Amino acid sequence: MRTIRIALTGGGTGGHIYPLIAVVEKLERIAIEKKVYMEIRYFGPSDMFRPALEDAGVKISPVLAGKVRRYFSFLNLIDVPKIAIGFVQALFKMYWFMPDVLFSKGGSGAFPVVLAAWFYRIPIIIHDSDAQPGLNNLFSARFAKRIAVSFERALDYFEPKKTACVGNPVRSLLLSDKPNQALAKGKLGFDSEKPLVLFWGGSQGAKRLNDLVIADLKNLIKETQILHQTGIANFSEVQNLSKSAAPEIFSNKEKISYLPVPYLEPAELKLALAAADLVVARAGSNIFEIAAFSKPAILIPLAESANDHQRVNAYEFAKTGAAKVIEEANLLPGIFLSEIRDTLKNKELLGRMSLASGNFFKPQAAEVLAEEVLRFVKV
Repeated sequence: MRTIRIALTGGGTGGHIYPLIAVVEKLERIAIEKKVYMEIRYFGPSDMFRPALEDAGVKISPVLAGKVRRYFSFLNLIDVPKIAIGFVQALFKMYWFMPDVLFSKGGSGAFPVVLAAWFYRIPIIIHDSDAQPGLNNLFSARFAKRIAVSFERALDYFEPKKTACVGNPVRSLLLSDKPNQALAKGKLGFDSEKPLVLFWGGSQGAKRLNDLVIADLKNLIKETQILHQTGIANFSEVQNLSKSAAPEIFSNKEKISYLPVPYLEPAELKLALAAADLVVARAGSNIFEIAAFSKPAILIPLAESANDHQRVNAYEFAKTGAAKVIEEANLLPGIFLSEIRDTLKNKELLGRMSLASGNFFKPQAAEVLAEEVLRFVKV
């Protein structure tokens, strides 16, 4: 049986790893159809996402990562040597695997691996999830055979002949067998007749978002039910602060109006997105998971995001009519509450936003990328 070896790399955040897993799922299906044996190995920083990669059948070769900043920082003195060490590690580890192709999602962990693949003349395909492409992908593009992007705006940054807008891959578990909204609310313990807002801080949480929810919790629960994903590191603090801010929420054991959770596993995230009437979130690659469920959103881009990519993502998504944007500089509790209240009360607006959100999503992204990866392999 023919053995195909595929290498993956990415920055080591959820925005890099989860799309990789979505593509792996499609690659494995194609391998079964073509009756070939496929070995897939991830090179780069895995950290908290090691279990997710291993559950997807991906083997892991850790490679040291360093971040290159566009501005002067003493941290560059530490990180540049890390990149050099990562390159040597990638050269050695890739030699013993020798993949047929490398698929890179960019990010701080990717460039040493891309450089090693180029050294061995291994075909490279890169994908960028942001409207403002990251520095690593801009560097990697000169070595890539194919470049895929998620936003039309990002096409302007790469060579047209080898670049296409395909959307962003979303894991199949999220897309299959979506429950209806009332059922999802019930499973989470909420009233199916009342609106529900999902505050979604992403895999690492969002402290600024957490602080806003707690600061206005008493008023928020008068308007809506709340599912609040806090981030694992922030959960205990948020739980304690919410009990102090609005103790009445926790006195009624039969009626849930506020539910903080540290993290949402894929099955839980599917329920949460299906249940939500409105999603309040950052503006990373989670935009595409919001769109996969046709959900209206209020986006609060991370002000310190690399290359300001979250702000650009947020406004590109908002241009479609699917979202509103509140920048952190304008994020006062009164404005925050007012935007949520006004959006939830305007059913016609919610309907238009939902339609625009669904239209933005490209459901074939993972399959298109998997097929493109295999174009460079004789299956």
